[in-house]
Amino acid sequence: MTEKIDAKLATAVQHAYDHATAVRKRFEQAGLTPADIQTIADLPQLPVLPKDSLVELQQSDPPFGGMLAVPMSQIRHIFMSPGPIYEPDGGEDNWASAVLAFQRAGFTADDIVINTLSYHLVPAGLALDNALTSLGTTVVPTGVGNTDLQIKICVDLGVTGYVGTPSFLMKLIQRAEEMGLKIGEQVKINKALTSAEPLPPSLRHTLVNKYGISVLNAYATAELGVLAVNDDGGMAMDLMPEPIIEIVNPDTGQPVGSGEAGEVVVTNFSHVYPLIRLGTGDLALNMDPAPGQSQQTERKLMLVGRTGEALKVRGMFVHPNQLRFAAMQAAGMMGLAAPPVQGIVSRPEQRDMLTVRVAGVPVDKQEKLREPLGQAFQQACRVRADEILFVEEIDPEERGMVDAREWA
Repeated sequence: MTEKIDAKLATAVQHAYDHATAVRKRFEQAGLTPADIQTIADLPQLPVLPKDSLVELQQSDPPFGGMLAVPMSQIRHIFMSPGPIYEPDGGEDNWASAVLAFQRAGFTADDIVINTLSYHLVPAGLALDNALTSLGTTVVPTGVGNTDLQIKICVDLGVTGYVGTPSFLMKLIQRAEEMGLKIGEQVKINKALTSAEPLPPSLRHTLVNKYGISVLNAYATAELGVLAVNDDGGMAMDLMPEPIIEIVNPDTGQPVGSGEAGEVVVTNFSHVYPLIRLGTGDLALNMDPAPGQSQQTERKLMLVGRTGEALKVRGMFVHPNQLRFAAMQAAGMMGLAAPPVQGIVSRPEQRDMLTVRVAGVPVDKQEKLREPLGQAFQQACRVRADEILFVEEIDPEERGMVDAREWA
């Protein structure tokens, strides 16, 4: 499997170098040629391309910043993401992983599915539509909004599947119940692929256990398709076979160890719009059962936020969502609601000190919660909290991680 991926990578890199001027320039600046990038293990030699750099490239060399590797006549669609970033589609199956995701979610040719993702400018709606129809599934391209109309469509057509955000699925369910409709009878949706926003465990539990809807949650990006999925109710997501996914230190671009947080960096095999080591800006925990030996499909990631919100503490990146997740786990063991938390990093005596402020915990529960919180923080962040400080409240407008270090 690895040899096959390495061969595809080498071919894609050579094509990109030969046909995309921005790729060639990037290699030259790094002192590399395609001969240097022949395997996945070679990729860390090439500096990461931040997603924000795509905006700068396109502004300086419109419309595609020197990243287009085929003649314009081969482009079938041009999508646009915030930035703006123009994304060419030359008919390649860049969302092939979506087919695997739908199969894992149980979608078949017998299903009628509403696709509530946008078909306007962004690729998600159309790409997932194509993935579904390739399985023989019947798709109703409902797009975003029109709650009452979508419910009518579900009832009239006997819709069994849903694609879209988890919050809109819950909105449809709640509105249907207000209209006197019963989920599972008049509204027959029994499976869903959700994406584009976080799926809280409580919402998944409601969808699965109260309404009998099996849910597969997908992590995807507009440029790169479906990267990872989850269907077991946990926070960890299984990586798809392709494209190539690395989790790297945002400062160095080098892979992080198992259990460490880093930026999700992705390389595709596109001969149209080659993206080699594109930094997504997403921060994730790397969950690798056998570093250096495992296949990509054996690895998992756990998204914890965006790199801009993280701070490096004693060499490890800590994101506020890691603190929140840990607090939710520890408090849940004691039957408490997840408390607001905030990390503050100071540097007394030239050593990083992490103080975690925890708000709203009843006074009689604080000392009992201190040790479980400390253990949960260390497990989630791989950094020990030097101090856990219980406070009455935390201003929700304040940053989740505060850098209070003074550098002499």
